Amino acid sequence: MSNKMWGGRFATGPSEIMEEINASIGFDKQLYAQDIQGSKAHCRMLAQTGIITHDDAEAILHGLDTITSEIENGSFEFSRQLEDIHMNIEARLTEIVGPAAGRLHTARSRNDQVATDFRLYVRDTVDTLIEQIVSLQQALTRKAAAHADTIMPGFTHLQSAQPVTFGHHCLAYVEMLDRDRSRFADARRRMNENPLGAAALAGTSFPIDRDATTQMLSFDRPCANSLDAVSDRDFVMESLSVASICAMHLSRLAEELVIWASAQFKFVKLSDSFSTGSSIMPQKRNPDAAELVRGKVGRIIGALNTLLIVMKGLPLTYSKDMQEDKEPAFDAFRNLSLCLAAMTGMVDDLEPNEEILKDAAMAGFSTATDLADWLVRELGMPFRDAHHVTGQIVARAEALDCDLDAVPLADMQAVEPAITQAIFEVLGVENSVRSRTSFGGTAPENVKQQAEKWRIALEQAATTG
Repeated sequence: MSNKMWGGRFATGPSEIMEEINASIGFDKQLYAQDIQGSKAHCRMLAQTGIITHDDAEAILHGLDTITSEIENGSFEFSRQLEDIHMNIEARLTEIVGPAAGRLHTARSRNDQVATDFRLYVRDTVDTLIEQIVSLQQALTRKAAAHADTIMPGFTHLQSAQPVTFGHHCLAYVEMLDRDRSRFADARRRMNENPLGAAALAGTSFPIDRDATTQMLSFDRPCANSLDAVSDRDFVMESLSVASICAMHLSRLAEELVIWASAQFKFVKLSDSFSTGSSIMPQKRNPDAAELVRGKVGRIIGALNTLLIVMKGLPLTYSKDMQEDKEPAFDAFRNLSLCLAAMTGMVDDLEPNEEILKDAAMAGFSTATDLADWLVRELGMPFRDAHHVTGQIVARAEALDCDLDAVPLADMQAVEPAITQAIFEVLGVENSVRSRTSFGGTAPENVKQQAEKWRIALEQAATTG
């Protein structure tokens, strides 16, 4: 039996295999709220322009409200034979209000309908992700303020480089995440155009009012070209690109938490809420939440790659290939949201081990640059010469098996006679971090000021959206 929603052209129905490959209701039912939202706007516009009667419009709007209730209370029966969310809703609307339901599809196509639904969905999702990013930034800012003067090693090449503060390290991720937030906001501005009214691909001969539906759906403007309106999926790809970068940032932080929580480092302790045990080794405390955040970046980047490959060879306008845009996007956005929530919980709960962090900061001659800077500043030595002198003193410290601040003054003067007792004022890790007062530096006062700035800015962002 042919599909009564579109099957007038066909004498027989699709095969079981065709139904299996063609049906999308198993996943696009997630778009029900956006589909009904778009249908309501379209219905009101049709009535306002006199294309359908106000009585028919009222019946349709009432029927759509009924369908919303049925879907949300679980009584709505989705049918694979009806393929997608649009036809499932239209079929049920026909059962509720009769022939008037058939007027709803006047001056639109499933092509502009799904383009509108998906834009609304991605826009709603981006709004939620921005809120979650702000929450994670706030958690990191709170941790930064609490540990503005907690000393830890700063690394390059995962080798001890210079001492920094734990708060400064936290604020680095606040900066990263703010770029993600900004990119999502930029993507939202570009996607906020209304495809509804483009119909199948060429527009419509009916006297529709696209500005009216644009206003009803809170778009900024209607899409200016009907061909582009139904074939564009840039808004999904751009959002997935931002999601991939954000997931990568979360993965970097997750990687650090995995390392820091290990028995070999013991830099931080993750709470029981975000750790698991072993089925065989009772002593184990596994950072599984962090590892899963690190792992999920693959599927998020994979979703972007999937859609890029789907779209790369498609001529204008709509092709059924584009049905493959939703499942990976749904999965990617859902998992990024989960990762943001998990990371926020981990950051809120984690406790840095201040004593171990400080001891680690003192290892590896991390104040060698401070020594070189002192030679430049106090003795007027060219930096490259100071670098060479410092290297010789580091070699002496290695031979003595001690830190730089424990090398006797006489040994230093054997390398450079002009060195004085004042050198020891810059060699402690506390002195080192306190001296990094340049804008963006790790000095505790800098960190406190930056944390307060972020606290105020993020509080405002959480309030205004």
